[in-house]
Amino acid sequence: MTVQSAPRDDFPALRREIDGQTISYLDNGATTLKPRPVIDAITEYYETNGANIHRGKHRLSEEASDAYEASRTVLARYIGAAANEVVLLRNTTEAVNLVAGGLDLPPDAYIVGCLDAHHSQILPWRRAGRLDLTRVDGYGRLDRDHFRQLLRGRPQVVALTHCSNVTGVIHPVEELIAEVRAACDAVIVLDAAQSLPHESVNVHKLNVDFMAFSMHKMLGPTGVGCLFGRSELLAGLRPSSVGGGMVDWVDVDGSVDRRIPFKFEAGTPAIASIIGSAAAIHYLEGLDAGRRHEHAQELCTALVDGALDRPGVTLIGPPDTKDRIPLATLRLADGVPAGEVARLLSDSHGYMVRSGHMCAQPLVTELAGGEVLRVSAYVYNDVTEIEGFYRALDDLLSWMAPTVPAGAGRP
Repeated sequence: MTVQSAPRDDFPALRREIDGQTISYLDNGATTLKPRPVIDAITEYYETNGANIHRGKHRLSEEASDAYEASRTVLARYIGAAANEVVLLRNTTEAVNLVAGGLDLPPDAYIVGCLDAHHSQILPWRRAGRLDLTRVDGYGRLDRDHFRQLLRGRPQVVALTHCSNVTGVIHPVEELIAEVRAACDAVIVLDAAQSLPHESVNVHKLNVDFMAFSMHKMLGPTGVGCLFGRSELLAGLRPSSVGGGMVDWVDVDGSVDRRIPFKFEAGTPAIASIIGSAAAIHYLEGLDAGRRHEHAQELCTALVDGALDRPGVTLIGPPDTKDRIPLATLRLADGVPAGEVARLLSDSHGYMVRSGHMCAQPLVTELAGGEVLRVSAYVYNDVTEIEGFYRALDDLLSWMAPTVPAGAGRP
């Protein structure tokens, strides 16, 4: 039985047509679509208020401030954190950069990361110190022996990726964090941008020091990134930006920063988008958790099975559905340009998928050697869309790569 988790009618963008064809949005690893309650929450703020927050005592400012802080509480509760442990920023990238630049690490600080990390979990740490990346096997799973070997160097920071945006692999971060705690006194920074849309996380049970994620990957607006930090570590972090909103007092001789988390939130924030983010959390919480999990498993099975045994397609990642999200990255036959295939899938068949290096070029180069095609599903997709995508891909590859032998899909 096919399980549909979220009504398609809740997502206005899915009503669009391209040349008479209803679109099928399968680029959820990049950004998800927005349901009507999120759009309504943003619109209501602009239609009925529109004032700035934390800047005045008039009625509109007070109302906007209350709605903003209530939204922070919703986001914090979703990950098992206190409200003052959640910093509201623009994206996961800004959140990781805040930690990397704010820890005041020495220039030669030793940092352990992962080869399958997003560029945003590699470049800030490369700038902050000496970064070593944990190897992966041929399916993109972490080399645990190599990870333990790197930990013996007693890193000051360990930057973990919960879920790869290329392979869809969900790493056993509970076990990895326990190994870090046993081996050294490192600060642990977790990128949960790909995992949190699919799996709930309690940051304190996880025993992580910092965790970053983006709301646009879980039905929320763009322009909202969240950073969880243990309060004692947040208090010692140096702000990356200074200015209005992050100080309690300024005079000709100096200034006094506000308490956490406000000292990291200089300037006017994305007020409407934060309010919309709380609406996204409420929407996700309103879906049946059991049905969501079953639905995700069905999507994952369709994505993996559709890639295997397909001529001209090689699945990047494990050939099974264990510990992964509904995402499949495909290496096409030599000479078949992934970007052109993605354009034709969109313009001729209505399927929106991603092509390129997925902002994870070291891993894509290691496992695929060049640009790839990524298909990622979410709560409003169904199995028939996955099947339709593969039929469209077959049609394109039949004339773009007609000499590929059958069975080339198995890695």
